[in-house]
Amino acid sequence: MIETDFPLLSLIIVIPLLGAVLAGSIRNIDISKQIAFFIALFTLLLTIFALLLFDADKSEFQLVERHPWIPILNIEYLVGVDGISVLFLPMTAIVTIITMLASWNAISHSSRFHFALLLALEGISIGIYCALDTVLFFLFWELTLPPFFFLIGLWGIGSQRRSAAMKYTLFMLAGGVTLLLAIIVLATNHATQAGGQIPNDLSFSLPVLLTTPLPHDLQTLVFLLLLFGFAVKSPLVPLHTWLPTVAMEGPAHVVAILVGLKLGVYGILRFTMPLAPVAAVEFSWVLSVIGAFTLIYGALIALQQTNLRRLLAYASISHVGLVMVGIASLNMQGFQGAVFQLINFTFVASSLMLIAGFIQHRFGSTEAVHLGGLAKVMPKLTCFYFLFMLASIGVPGTSGFPAELLMIVGALGAHSVLGVAALSGAILGAAYMLSFTRKTFFGPIVHNYVNQAIDLQLREIILLLIPALLILWFGLYPDYILNINQVSSEAWLSRLITKTP
Repeated sequence: MIETDFPLLSLIIVIPLLGAVLAGSIRNIDISKQIAFFIALFTLLLTIFALLLFDADKSEFQLVERHPWIPILNIEYLVGVDGISVLFLPMTAIVTIITMLASWNAISHSSRFHFALLLALEGISIGIYCALDTVLFFLFWELTLPPFFFLIGLWGIGSQRRSAAMKYTLFMLAGGVTLLLAIIVLATNHATQAGGQIPNDLSFSLPVLLTTPLPHDLQTLVFLLLLFGFAVKSPLVPLHTWLPTVAMEGPAHVVAILVGLKLGVYGILRFTMPLAPVAAVEFSWVLSVIGAFTLIYGALIALQQTNLRRLLAYASISHVGLVMVGIASLNMQGFQGAVFQLINFTFVASSLMLIAGFIQHRFGSTEAVHLGGLAKVMPKLTCFYFLFMLASIGVPGTSGFPAELLMIVGALGAHSVLGVAALSGAILGAAYMLSFTRKTFFGPIVHNYVNQAIDLQLREIILLLIPALLILWFGLYPDYILNINQVSSEAWLSRLITKTP
């Protein structure tokens, strides 16, 4: 680990949290919103600074900060980043900024609380990506629940928004139980392997746990516990039912965060696979089956959808399945493609959901039967939608192409059946997106209110322009992302290969 004296990562985590308190305490709504936005912008600058300081040629955790937290249990405040996690810091900041802009005039009540929650969620999410102590990680993981509960329940657009918020919370709490149990098993195993006593020789440090031998039976237990806990958040079939419900009942900009920041899949990459490497290799076929089934199932259900928000929810589930196929390939192409796709989620999936929100705000519905001919009256929105849609299905020139290509190549290299599943999912993805696009954006205008639609405003154009430029940049120059995580990806993969029995 490469430690630093300057607490850059702590600032990136704490500033949004302090900003949430400040934005929520100011009585003037306009000033509160402006403060929240500038704090989010300042956080983005700090994350870019962290990215510039990061040395992509080293696989160790960098910018590491270590401080005692609960000494009696050897729990530390330990944060750091590597090539796998460092890019998610600016991506999280960007998603926060565009969701703030998307909801700038859409929140009619308790707007100070709303923007404070968005800032708090940003700091907590960045904490998840930075945490290197498993208890600290679990703290940040559980702290995401209150912001999402209130954001969905208070500002949702459906009549069942409170039930949706409760459903999401209960699902996440169930997953959290297994995560905590796995963390305790890992800590006690370290004390046992060190020949020490509990609690004096417990360890919750991820770098330490990565070097601690884990017996085979415990590896299986830890792997399954962590996989279940993170699969709920990802989500993977059959633990996915909360996402379509939240997509229909919650506010679009909040759902954009959920589909953009795939914290559950990140948890599988960061903890599940490397902490139980032998079990990960042994059960890679289980990951393959779950991933392939989620990929095909999500795509087939998306084909039947007539509502854009629900379609995007199932498309997100299907794409998570493809990412799992890439991870289960256990080769460099599949893994780098999976990480690339997780980065894509932050601006492709979230932007499509925001566009669905813009349509909902203008027409009161995202049902295809209520739309039709949007390209004629909303050309600006249509242009952005097409770019994000093409990136979603992996068209060359967009960031979706190198990510999907790497995962398909990785899947074919691992097993021909896995490769066929990945290719089939890509074809189905194009089918459901193009089919819905044809019904919604083309054809005759059958409703008079569509003729009166207002195209994108300047603020909406600016917020969509940011992810649009990133899609083109990463699509034309994918080496920027691949070079940053290459060394860390090689280290991640070598750990699994060298621990194979």
